[in-house]
Amino acid sequence: MGNSIKTAQFLIDSRLADAAGGDADALYDLGVCYQTGTAGAVVDLIEAHKWFNLAAVRGLVAAQDARSEVAGDMTSRQIAAAQAAARAWMGQARMGMA
Repeated sequence: MGNSIKTAQFLIDSRLADAAGGDADALYDLGVCYQTGTAGAVVDLIEAHKWFNLAAVRGLVAAQDARSEVAGDMTSRQIAAAQAAARAWMGQARMGMA
């Protein structure tokens, strides 16, 4: 595994732990990671939209703006997939599985 992949996975894992606790900044950071490919992460607009959406639900205005920006580069089908993924994650978080 290359260093950038290890770095990306470490970043994602560390922010996921905080995100599971409802930390809006961690949710936003995950969105940025997937939107921009931070630390060597694979760009994935569906994942980015999902994390921005979850941060926006928690009232983070920057996440609302970022979600809108990402949505501009997505199809309606991709947005629907991102919204479904966000709902699934919220359900898992409620059950303590996120």
